[in-house]
Amino acid sequence: MFRYLVFRLLQAVPTLIGVTFLSFVVIKLAPGDYLDQLRLNPQVSPETIERLKKLYGLDEPLLVQYLKWLKNALTFDFGYSFQYHAPVRDLILERIPNTLLLSVSSALFAWGLALPLGTLAAFKEDSWLDRAIRAFSYAFMSVPSFFLAFLLLFFAAKTGLLPVGGMRSPEYEALPFTGKLLDTLKHLVVPVLALGLVSLAGLTRLVRSAVLEILKSPMVTMLRAKGVPERVVVKHVLKNALNPFITLLGYEIAGLISGSALIEIIVGWPGMGTLMLNAVLSQDLFLVMGGLFVGTIMLILGNLIADLLLAYVDPRVRERELGA
Repeated sequence: MFRYLVFRLLQAVPTLIGVTFLSFVVIKLAPGDYLDQLRLNPQVSPETIERLKKLYGLDEPLLVQYLKWLKNALTFDFGYSFQYHAPVRDLILERIPNTLLLSVSSALFAWGLALPLGTLAAFKEDSWLDRAIRAFSYAFMSVPSFFLAFLLLFFAAKTGLLPVGGMRSPEYEALPFTGKLLDTLKHLVVPVLALGLVSLAGLTRLVRSAVLEILKSPMVTMLRAKGVPERVVVKHVLKNALNPFITLLGYEIAGLISGSALIEIIVGWPGMGTLMLNAVLSQDLFLVMGGLFVGTIMLILGNLIADLLLAYVDPRVRERELGA
C-alpha cells in the first residue's frame, strides 16, 4: 500500500506542473494585464509602471516567470495580489473556510439523504414510494442549480423567512455564540439547498440503480434461498454497491473548492468563487494562479483518496493495483 501511495504521488507531480503551466501560459497570452488599468490612470507615471513590472518580475521571459512562481508556490508562497494589495496566501486562507463550510454542508446533505432514499427505492421497486422518489429525482435533475438558487432567493425575499444572500447579518458581531451559529445556519440554507437538491437527485438515482443491480444478482438469490435475515442481505448489497460511490466521493473531495463557485457568486457567499471571479475580471495573475494551484491539489488528493479507499474496500482492486 505504501509503495502504491508513493507511486501515485509521483504521478501527481507532472499533472500539477502541466495544469499550472498551461494555465499560466493562457493567462499571460490573454490580451492586456492588470498594469494596463494603471496605464489608463493619468496620475500613475510610466516610470511607476516599469518599477511595478520589475518588482513583480513581469518584465522577464514567460518561462522564467513561471519557474520562479512554481518554486515559490511549492512552499505555498503564491505572490502578491495586485487588486487586493495583500499576499495571495492570506486571501485564500481567509476564503477557503467559507467555501469548505458551504461545500461540505451541501455534500453531507446530499449524500446523507441519497443513500437511504436510493436504497429504500431499490428495495421497494415499483411501489408508490419508489415512484415518488424517482419523481423527485427527475424533477430536481432537470433544474440547474443556479436557477434553483434564483428561485430560492426569490422565495426568501418574498417570505422573509430566510436571509437574502451573504453569510452573516449586519448585527452578527453583537450576537452571542449561539446567535452567531444560528445566523450562519440560516444563511447556509439557500446555498446548501441550491447545491444539495440537484446533487441529491442525481445521487439517489445512482444509488437506486447500483442497489437494484446487486439485488438481482445470483449472490442475493443464493442468500435469500439460504434464509439469511434481510438485514444481512442489506449489508451485503450495500457493501457490493459501494465501489462506484467511493469513486464519486473522490470527485466530491476534488470539487469542494470549485463546485460551489457559481452558487457563491449568485448568493453573495464570501468564498473562493467570488474571489476568483474578481481575480479573473481584474487579471490578477498571482491570485488566479494561487486559486488554480490549490484547486489542482484538491483534485489530485480527491482522486488519490478515492483510489486508496477502493483498494481498501475491494480486495480485487488490491490484487490488481497493489499486487497484494
